[in-house]
Amino acid sequence: MYREGDVTHFGQKLENFLAGKCWHECLQRAMFDKRKAEIDIYNTNSRWRKRGISCIPTKFGISFYALHLNQAGALVHVYRDGSVLVTHGGTEMGQGLHTKMIQIASRCLGVPHSRIHLSETSTSTVPNTSPTAGSVSSDINGMAVQNACEIIKERLQPLQAKHPNLTWNKIIENAYFERISLSATGFYSTPEIFSAWNMETGKVGISKPFSYFTYGAAASEVEIDCLTGDHIVLRTNIVMDLGRSLNPGIDIGQIEGAFTQGYGMMTLEEPLYSPKGEMLTRGPGTYKIPGFGDCPKEFNVHLLRGVSNDKAIFSSKAVGEPPLFLASSVFFAIKDAIGYAREDSGLSREFRLDSPASAERIRMTCADRFTKQVFLCN
Repeated sequence: MYREGDVTHFGQKLENFLAGKCWHECLQRAMFDKRKAEIDIYNTNSRWRKRGISCIPTKFGISFYALHLNQAGALVHVYRDGSVLVTHGGTEMGQGLHTKMIQIASRCLGVPHSRIHLSETSTSTVPNTSPTAGSVSSDINGMAVQNACEIIKERLQPLQAKHPNLTWNKIIENAYFERISLSATGFYSTPEIFSAWNMETGKVGISKPFSYFTYGAAASEVEIDCLTGDHIVLRTNIVMDLGRSLNPGIDIGQIEGAFTQGYGMMTLEEPLYSPKGEMLTRGPGTYKIPGFGDCPKEFNVHLLRGVSNDKAIFSSKAVGEPPLFLASSVFFAIKDAIGYAREDSGLSREFRLDSPASAERIRMTCADRFTKQVFLCN
């Protein structure tokens, strides 16, 4: 693995590198060595069902590679009754973005969550919004909301200093009568990111295309049926570095969802094309997506403790996309299990297995006397 201070192939120096810490904690929580020894014993006594285990780390850069997209705006209104209306440039699609923006505004203003309301994203309030993508939305929109709240707080500061015992509602009412503006626009642009990559020459100098990295590791154990190619995920342990999570409940759900989506990509969702090149698998009606029955039988997600991140809002880290690749731990656990089956047939554990690891590929890669009959028929 990289070490602290190493430079990536695209020229960025790694600071606060925590992939190794995630890796070692994941191995410990998964009891990897103990379970590996148990798998050896199980596979010795089982010919047609095999188990495998694998641990995979990940490092995901956070920022839009197009520099101009790393900006966000927000609009915050405080009304005479003390209620707050927040609008930001991100789109809520079930990932909990609005919830996090309410938390940020609540923390900045010192107002209960129940007093804060969200208005849906609209270019009539926040123009020129960046895409809600790349897992950066909480970072950039949260910073913009914080900026707007800090502007309002600064305006209220003289009143609060003069009347330190007044409630929020009374302070706002006084501010209204004092003709203090209770509306502010916030703006944020990600600092210190740049790229020295030259697409024409293919050369790179000192670069920092990413503000920071989200790290994680996953260990998965699977069991395959060597005769049918079917498999089940027995257990998955994930450890993610999310800094000081804004909302652990949301973030753990995002980790579970990203892992499950990646699991579909790595094991189930195979693109198929017609002889004319037309894609046949264009939706869930033509290929299988993961269901609740495909989730690991035991699914443990832990957030790395005692870490922070000075590059994002309240020392948090982005979470949406980084865990997706951790599902490759299932793919490589399947490959490990196939290796045991091949050894029983006197074959090498060095073999090619393409993704997705579908039932057909698992069955044929196990390569026993039955698969030989298929090749003889052909």
